[in-house]
Amino acid sequence: MSKLAVIAVGGNSLIKDKNHLTVEDQYDCIVDTSHHIVRLIEKGINVVITHGNGPQVGFILLRSEISKEQIHEIPLPSAGADTQGAIGYQIQQAIQNILQHKGIIKNIVTVVTQVLVDKNDPAFQNPTKPIGPFFSKEDAELKRKKYNWNVSEDAGRGYRRVVASPLPIQVIELAAIKSLIEADFLVVAVGGGGIPVILNENGDLEGVPAVIDKDRASALLAGNLNADYLIISTAVEQVYLNFGQENEKALSEITLREAKQYCREGHFAKGSMLPKMEAAIQFLENGGHEVIITTPERLADAVDGKAGTRIVN
Repeated sequence: MSKLAVIAVGGNSLIKDKNHLTVEDQYDCIVDTSHHIVRLIEKGINVVITHGNGPQVGFILLRSEISKEQIHEIPLPSAGADTQGAIGYQIQQAIQNILQHKGIIKNIVTVVTQVLVDKNDPAFQNPTKPIGPFFSKEDAELKRKKYNWNVSEDAGRGYRRVVASPLPIQVIELAAIKSLIEADFLVVAVGGGGIPVILNENGDLEGVPAVIDKDRASALLAGNLNADYLIISTAVEQVYLNFGQENEKALSEITLREAKQYCREGHFAKGSMLPKMEAAIQFLENGGHEVIITTPERLADAVDGKAGTRIVN
């Protein structure tokens, strides 16, 4: 039976740099990443693709702020849904075109996915999730005052808007995703961590202004699907201890116990590697087999044990 991998593609990795921010530029990045994902498909691995959307949601909200005197504003949950569809469409198209040129027949579909969160999650009182582009400290302060944003420094890379990031509890469309996988569809799901929803006082689902960490949501989905791999695609080929310092050390393979220890010792930045390591721990603690963290270019090599960081029970 084929192995199943949930591949989480970072939202920032869909943007090459500050000079390549257009939709067309994003598609070019997705095509590059899709070539590497297709290498896994050629190996006979079934894949479910998840993706980040922090910058893209930020762009939508910024446009909404700028134009709010002329047209209605876009709520954050709707911005999340918009980016799920838009990014999913580009992933579908890119992979479909690559597979077609290789003579591989595979149906691809994007599921606009809701993810249940606790309405009393303390994250709503402490916004920490970065979205949108990076700003200088001065520009971030101006936007904080003008738009009433919460802003914060992000892992030494600049300042960004931050919003609440509650923990994911349940993937609402899980049954549909499972059915599509069983029907041999390649599924794009839980985009941007999923649209955060709560159960309101009437027991109905209701969107809330937050962004769920896409790696945590991907770990939840991977666990629910009994996936063999949770693969987190990011900007660095391996996880490092003392990253950026003279004594930095690349990690090729570590155990769940070691991953917990390194997190406790503060080796990973909150805005970058720490959420990925926490997602890895979550997946393995809930019965997952293996986590791989690497760049898109090294995905296939990492599955073969030739690149990346592997985290195992």
